[in-house]
Amino acid sequence: MTQPQPNMDENRPHHINPFQESWTALLFMLPLLAFLLILIVIPVVGTVLDSLMRDVAFLPKKWIGLTNFQVLLKDAAFWQSTRFTLSFVVVSVPLEVFLGLLIALVLNESFSGRGILRAVVLIPWAIPAAVSGRVFELIYHYSYGAANYLLKITGLSHEPMNWLGTGMGAFIGVVLADAWKTTPFAALILLAGLSAINEDLYKQARVDRAHFFQRMWYITLPLLKPVIVVTLLFRTVMALRVFDVIYVLTGGGPGGATTPLSLFAFRYFSAADFGYGAAASVLLFVIALVFSVLYVKAGRFEEELE
Repeated sequence: MTQPQPNMDENRPHHINPFQESWTALLFMLPLLAFLLILIVIPVVGTVLDSLMRDVAFLPKKWIGLTNFQVLLKDAAFWQSTRFTLSFVVVSVPLEVFLGLLIALVLNESFSGRGILRAVVLIPWAIPAAVSGRVFELIYHYSYGAANYLLKITGLSHEPMNWLGTGMGAFIGVVLADAWKTTPFAALILLAGLSAINEDLYKQARVDRAHFFQRMWYITLPLLKPVIVVTLLFRTVMALRVFDVIYVLTGGGPGGATTPLSLFAFRYFSAADFGYGAAASVLLFVIALVFSVLYVKAGRFEEELE
């Protein structure tokens, strides 16, 4: 005898109130919205408003509109800082992503001790930026630095070099210090992307006698493109706001040659000229936003979202 089947719809609500659903969803989102409001929206809005005021210690606040920006755009030190910041991004970010990709390719292979090597590679990233800046300051030291010691024992130079004494030397020095510190970060993201690629694609390519560079060009890079773009985006934003390593290593010198925009703004905040420092911070935010939009368009993420 056929048993009657239970009606599965009896336990389901026949009428769903959209208004109640919206309030329930909003209730679950409240912690995230509060986080965004308190830690992101309010500070950003406050900085923008402060950039439109004369906000100097011991003087009453005064609304001055775009005056801070007008003065800033005529400031030679600001443009020097902007040139250095953009040059630092253009040189350091591709270098770090390229080195990170090489490291990720090695760490993605199967070999004995791979787990230990992965942990060791992350050590520079785990070290605080101020500490790594101090390490490289000792390496470049004129009297007892390791760099000059290597020059001496290899016979390349019998006289010590002032590595950070010129603009170009200081620029190369901070790029190398930052690359040592942050390349593991790029390698970690790219390694995650490599791990997600189906191994069967490589097996089929080997059957078709595709060599390493063909597999790299036709399989790895196309499938890894979104991850590479994300890595470039993260590293560009981080490079635009670089502060700790340069502050410890060169202090922005010589002659302001290695002063990033973050350090430029920090000096005005330290001097209690909050309005002018806020204006520099807003322009740095605009530059970072432009880079972000360009990367999103390059990665065509908006098409995937649609």
